[in-house]
Amino acid sequence: MTAAVYGQPGSGARFDWGLTGAAELGRVCAALVVVDVLSFTTAVEVAVARGMRVHPFPWGEQAAEYAVRVGATAAVGRRQTTVEHPWSLSPAALSSAPVVADLVLPSPNGSAISAAASATGLPVVAGCLRNARAVGRWLRRQGYGTVNAPIGVIASGERWPDGSLRPSVEDQLGAASVLDALSGVPGGLSVEAAMALAALASTPDVPAAVRGSVSGRELTESGFAADVDVAVRIGVSDVVPVLHQGVFSAA
Repeated sequence: MTAAVYGQPGSGARFDWGLTGAAELGRVCAALVVVDVLSFTTAVEVAVARGMRVHPFPWGEQAAEYAVRVGATAAVGRRQTTVEHPWSLSPAALSSAPVVADLVLPSPNGSAISAAASATGLPVVAGCLRNARAVGRWLRRQGYGTVNAPIGVIASGERWPDGSLRPSVEDQLGAASVLDALSGVPGGLSVEAAMALAALASTPDVPAAVRGSVSGRELTESGFAADVDVAVRIGVSDVVPVLHQGVFSAA
């Protein structure tokens, strides 16, 4: 049996990493925030802001089959887009792609975590640098952040080639931005959340840090610098995508 201490008891806002961390906090929290700055939750914010409903789905070929079943459009890999099918995990591409009612958006990290978290029945919010302040405000207005109704903030992270979790700068800073908006919640921050927040306080230029991170450089060197540019626009959105019955839409 997992020790109760892993749920960071006695605090109103808690922090952990990846799929396993989300599962642990999902057992004890009243709401979850998933953060995948490059690029799932940024893409969700962009799509939902434009009026699309986003279906999270684990990475894999089955996403297209699922899209057919639910009558949605399936996003493809960044390099697989065409003029006729421009929908992908790229926030920049989604900023200008035609609006569709329903979009299946697979990814190996944030989307997989969100899809798994939806089974808990908890409110699951897509947070990123663009909407972190709005996410914090919305959660506080809903009454979350007490010891009895704690919030779990999950930094998705990336994956090493062997499939293990690679903690990432951009997701720590994105999660810390949400936690910053939750500072002062009645239940206070767990030690883990406070330490994550400390990373934000010691980063004077968050956009530069994200651009210079491994993930930011990887996207830029692959020809997708525009995705990083969209992701580092801090506080530009009041959209709060909330997962309900397996679909993200605006709160």
